Amino acid sequence: MNHLSRRSLLQFATAASALAATGTIPALVQSAFANDAPTAQPKTLPWRNWSGGQTCTPAMRAAPADEAELADLIAKAATPIRAVGAGHSFSPLVPTNGTLLTLDRIAGVTAIEAKTHQADILAGTRLARMSDDLAKAGLALDNMPDINKQSLAGAISTATHGTGSEIGSLSTFLQGLRLVTASGKAIDCDAKRQPEIFQAARVSLGALGIITKARIQARPLYKLKRRTWVAPVEEMLEQVSALEAKNRNFEFYYIPYSGMALGISNNETDEAETPAPVNEDDDGLRQLKMLDDWLGWSPGLRRWTIQKILGGMEPEERVDFSHKTLSTERGVRFNEMEYHLPREAAPAALREIIETIEKNNIKVFFPIEFRTVAADDIWLSPFYGRKSASIAVHQFYEWDYKPYFTAIEPIFRKHDGRPHWGKLNTLEAADFAAIYPKWKDFLKVRAELDPKGKFLNPYLRKVFGVA
Repeated sequence: MNHLSRRSLLQFATAASALAATGTIPALVQSAFANDAPTAQPKTLPWRNWSGGQTCTPAMRAAPADEAELADLIAKAATPIRAVGAGHSFSPLVPTNGTLLTLDRIAGVTAIEAKTHQADILAGTRLARMSDDLAKAGLALDNMPDINKQSLAGAISTATHGTGSEIGSLSTFLQGLRLVTASGKAIDCDAKRQPEIFQAARVSLGALGIITKARIQARPLYKLKRRTWVAPVEEMLEQVSALEAKNRNFEFYYIPYSGMALGISNNETDEAETPAPVNEDDDGLRQLKMLDDWLGWSPGLRRWTIQKILGGMEPEERVDFSHKTLSTERGVRFNEMEYHLPREAAPAALREIIETIEKNNIKVFFPIEFRTVAADDIWLSPFYGRKSASIAVHQFYEWDYKPYFTAIEPIFRKHDGRPHWGKLNTLEAADFAAIYPKWKDFLKVRAELDPKGKFLNPYLRKVFGVA
């Protein structure tokens, strides 16, 4: 194990923040969605998400170049019609035997309002491109998720988030959006124009229509100092409230079978940027898997080894522009479950999760991520009406995730958790109705905009209780 350096094992933990499903679209999908391809592909090419856990063979693939083509497609295409971005959702939001469409050709920042720092951004824009384009204009978002491969529309539709006790999900940055509905009609909505549609569309799972453009609130470009350190997980949990209050962005990762956690904070600074470090996250995760292969038979020896490797490690710091310190590259694939809990309940829930994993010797090496998110008023936001803490668990994509997630999900539910819309869970319509106060309001808007369920695949029919 001489090549298992302290640095690489520190770096592996941040790779767990690939929590939103990272990576690139498989080559097969890229070829089908190439920008120079015809608007619609009649061939029945199979599709899979990033982890390979969700698959389908749609009757048609389509890549409309503009809103007019999209409206025509919606009127004529086989249903269900589902949009796909980078395939970073683990739940079955995308699979369809009807029409699978991408908005990759409807992408880019189209307008910036200098006085308000608001930007009009087309829905197919990937978060990484959006961040770079905003930075060139001297702007940035107030927060970013730890993965930036998603499309803007997909991130909005699933309440994708970063961490920060006083910062909401990306959906809270929305000032308005444009939506093409089942009739082919385009609707512009915001807090004043058709506010009920706006409230529903801010987190909609793609069930109201196809978002084509969003107006996003940004702010002047800023830098962050990112600090990472290692501490016993119980010490991290005891200090979690103080760390959330002290730092603009705070999160930590528990390293299974180690008793140790990696803390990460980001705070605004005017200091000069430091050189970008070499990204060793994926190598670190592979080394952690190797530890599981070698020492999984002995949790005690595994714990002793990781603690020895991490012991005495000095904190590391980096300064860069916010979109570069908040989001990172990930490559090792996994499947994921993430629940958002009332903030005060989260430490106890994590302690139960750790105990369940280690008493039952559950096979896992991916770190568990703990983040915070501000409350909001969005109908289907998991953060509706309460300050939340998010706990995410991951399983290596080649391993069966069901035993692990089946053991952990009851703990999330016991503590009043709401699942991330893009992550795996077993909830059904009655469950969602019980945990979302505005559930019926959303169902009413959905039925008005899409009475025949043109945008509902089998999974969403189950979620919304539509026959």
